[in-house]
Amino acid sequence: MSSNAVVAAILYEISEILTVKNDRFRSRAYQLAAQRITSLTEDVKVLREKEQLDEIPGVGKSIASTIVEILDTGQSKILEELKESLPKGVQDLMEIEGIGPRIAMRLVEELGITNIDQLEQAAKDGKIRVLKGFGEKKEANILQSIKEFRSRQTRFLLGSVLPVVDEMISWMKESDAVKKIEVAGSFRRRKDTVGDLDLLVASDASDIASERFVSMPPIERVISHGQTRSTVYLKGHLQVDCRVIKSEEYGAALQYFTGSKEHNVKLRTIAVKQGYKLNEYGLYKRENDELVASESEEQIYNALGMQWIPPELRENRGEIEAALTGTLPHIIEYEEIKGDLHVHTKWSDGTATIVEMAEAAKKLGLKYIAICDHSKSLGIAHGLNEERLFEQGKEIDKINENLEDFKILKGIECDIKSDGSLDFSSTILKELDFVVASIHSGFKSEADVMTERMIKAIHNEYVSTIGHPTGRIIQKRNPYSLDLGKVFEAAASQDVAMEINAFPDRLDLDDVSSQKAKEYGVKLSIGSDAHASNQIDFLKLGIAVARRGWLTAEDILNTKI
Repeated sequence: MSSNAVVAAILYEISEILTVKNDRFRSRAYQLAAQRITSLTEDVKVLREKEQLDEIPGVGKSIASTIVEILDTGQSKILEELKESLPKGVQDLMEIEGIGPRIAMRLVEELGITNIDQLEQAAKDGKIRVLKGFGEKKEANILQSIKEFRSRQTRFLLGSVLPVVDEMISWMKESDAVKKIEVAGSFRRRKDTVGDLDLLVASDASDIASERFVSMPPIERVISHGQTRSTVYLKGHLQVDCRVIKSEEYGAALQYFTGSKEHNVKLRTIAVKQGYKLNEYGLYKRENDELVASESEEQIYNALGMQWIPPELRENRGEIEAALTGTLPHIIEYEEIKGDLHVHTKWSDGTATIVEMAEAAKKLGLKYIAICDHSKSLGIAHGLNEERLFEQGKEIDKINENLEDFKILKGIECDIKSDGSLDFSSTILKELDFVVASIHSGFKSEADVMTERMIKAIHNEYVSTIGHPTGRIIQKRNPYSLDLGKVFEAAASQDVAMEINAFPDRLDLDDVSSQKAKEYGVKLSIGSDAHASNQIDFLKLGIAVARRGWLTAEDILNTKI
């Protein structure tokens, strides 16, 4: 975990506890500081060395001193003191999605619950539903959240693992002993969360490559160390297994350790029917163990009469059948995205100016961005009213006059109100280039209510796309109840797109739903939902979702210029 992430996590935790203690002013200060640290493009350690911590917006001298303490010790005395002041169990209970500070305090004070095991038992015994403001449904939701909490203890967001992998591969490539390197498994398939990482290294000097691996700076503990296989824990308890492989066997190992279990079982079954056997060392003829292919994945798939299957598709969802008949689609390539259709700025709850967001997008090779700050209903995000939206539009016009080969689109992330109407009139919306309509409240409504709410918004003639359509927050909040079939039917009829929101803990729509949207004839947009200039790079996570959903460039709005 990066220094910025470590500091931000501790500041967020301080903010949460201050909320419990009803110290809202200090809570907000620490929360704002955490947000600013998260969005920094520079390592907070560098700012500390330059004595510029208190120049970070939202970071005063007091919080700056806390940051210094965290950088020096990895801990915070303020946090420890706040933890000690809380009733036993409150912090543990707040780990469960849907249990905020107030509910946690009530569960401790009214039921004497002090840990998650007790919470689970109380829910199973029907003791929570009797509390004022609860009920059977909320009790059932708590049980589901506990189940999800336990399952995510060994899973990590793809977005949080990507920079770790980049650093690890850069470190390994500095050794001449490393000929080829790749992280396989669910990471290579770009699933939204990953467990252990499988690092595959091709080398003719396995002892040197292995030694290089176990000497990486982020390692917390070496579990095992051998010439061909080593296992370590990185900070944050992320396990990495490194396998050092002969160059001539690298393709077979990469294929074996990339595919899902279901994909690999089906592939081996096909190999057997064709008179072969397939394992991590290669594809062999069964009759005499003659090696047929091993050096590359393409050789193996081709020898079995198939197209090469992109890693993101290897889930046994029809990709093998399509590869056998030569009908795999040419899924979208990362470089085919030309713009970002959902970014925020300082005008609402972002941390960068319009110019800074445009410059960051240009550096990534994009041709345009759509500024989609929040609308007025989302007061907590400093949403824009009509007057401020108009002023922002004038600023965008002025900036565009001085831009070459780049365009800033005028947009808005407009709130879908409870009755399905939008919080800006058509008179306002028709003047914009791109309108993202999103639901930010009422997540617990019944499926028919939520579906009609969204369909009504889709029928607004000025809506371009529906933002983060299911409302999920990975590992924290389940999707709200929604009949996606009816939503997609309406979207197709009105020529309204569905968004793949690329923010790391959203990735919403997910891959399966994106593929379903395509089947209904719905176009999709990809938006980073960036709130800082460095977050535009999240676009690649959205592209990964599109690839897993079998989408082509033709299916995505922002492949067009």
